[in-house]
Amino acid sequence: MTCLGFDYGQKRIGVSVGTRELGTARPLGTVANVNGTPDWQAIDALVNEWQPTLLVIGVPLDTDGQDQDITRHTRGFVRRLRSRCDCDVVTCDERYSSIEASEAIREQRARGQRVKRSTHADVDATAAAIILERWFAEQTA
Repeated sequence: MTCLGFDYGQKRIGVSVGTRELGTARPLGTVANVNGTPDWQAIDALVNEWQPTLLVIGVPLDTDGQDQDITRHTRGFVRRLRSRCDCDVVTCDERYSSIEASEAIREQRARGQRVKRSTHADVDATAAAIILERWFAEQTA
């Protein structure tokens, strides 16, 4: 079961791919999000390439579990994905995923697994992988 994960942001949307059977995901990259309009051609191309059975979108919440300003935009993105795609679309709490992604990238650099300097896009794509793996873990708990 191939799944795509998304970390919705105001400038970029991080994307990852993973399999539910293994419970693992890897970053794919990012797609542009200009003035609240995602690059739907790029998203459609990823969906066509990977043929996922499930899309998992991280929903940004504050530390108390309440909606943030961007949460409304993220929920709109979820609705548009549901109307565009022929697969299931679910959400997952994405709290602290970007912090975890930054730490994971920093650890990779320290171990010599990553030599180039990381970008915001690297963090967004890694956060999408963390969101997807978090959803996998919640399903087996």
